[in-house]
Amino acid sequence: MKKLTKKEIIIIAIAGAMLLAVGLFLFFWFNREKDYRLLKVCEVDGQGSVSREGTGNLDPYVNMQLESGDRISLDTGVLNIQADEDKYIYLEEHTELLLTATGNSKNSRTKIELVKGGITNDIRNKLSQDSTYEVNTPNSTMSVRGTVFYVCVYEEDGVEYTKVSVFNGSVTTKLVYEDGTESDEEVTVESGKEVLIYHDEKTTDYVTEPQDIAYEELSEDVLHVLDKLADDNRDLSITKDEITKLLEGPFTVTFMYDGKEFGHQIVKKGQLAEEPSLAPEPEGEWEFDFDTPIEKDTEITWKSK
Repeated sequence: MKKLTKKEIIIIAIAGAMLLAVGLFLFFWFNREKDYRLLKVCEVDGQGSVSREGTGNLDPYVNMQLESGDRISLDTGVLNIQADEDKYIYLEEHTELLLTATGNSKNSRTKIELVKGGITNDIRNKLSQDSTYEVNTPNSTMSVRGTVFYVCVYEEDGVEYTKVSVFNGSVTTKLVYEDGTESDEEVTVESGKEVLIYHDEKTTDYVTEPQDIAYEELSEDVLHVLDKLADDNRDLSITKDEITKLLEGPFTVTFMYDGKEFGHQIVKKGQLAEEPSLAPEPEGEWEFDFDTPIEKDTEITWKSK
């Protein structure tokens, strides 16, 4: 066997060291803790914008990479956001929010400041012990660990409202007062329940304790999201058939007289009910505007003179 020269030995040693270094680099690269958050627009079709500090307003597009601190708004159409691999935020029309996302894939902190409008949140996996997902509105804050829920903010007669509807899992809510402090009491909203919070010139409080969700009052934006999740076999507090009925109808219009059913009609979604040709009394009227399209099961009562 040929004896290696000193130069050959040095070359082999250097090559071995380089191979070892490359192996260690690849090992640590593939086993590293991801130090980034995936934030992107995963669906958009309509009019919206992304406002970024130092950049200005940008037009959103599919697979657009978002940054922590972006202010996202949707005027019309559809805009959905993906955070990491398992969190989705579906915006209603006329919605504006501020998105803050820090940490990494194993230790994530997601905070949404909902300025106006409504969002449906879908967190598909339970958060790790060190991760948080928080939605704040002007009068409340809520935290979750894994759930499907809807939050909307609106104003009516000078009163600010926050509605929280939970379709899977549970959401913990706390009041936020005008000075920015939070209440000590926590109210948990379970699946199939919703809670309404108000803020006026005097106080911030719950309108009632958690009640059954009024599904017929949900917007079509929310119902379409729930329909999509039902197709993905998500465990929701409303069934696929119930969602389809709310989206497509037909609906039952029931005419009530003296506490009893006088008659009923089956009406397609968006169509008009017809005033009965027979009246229960010679004097009186049905308390309903028959030019109003039917969008849900409706009860119409006779008012005697």
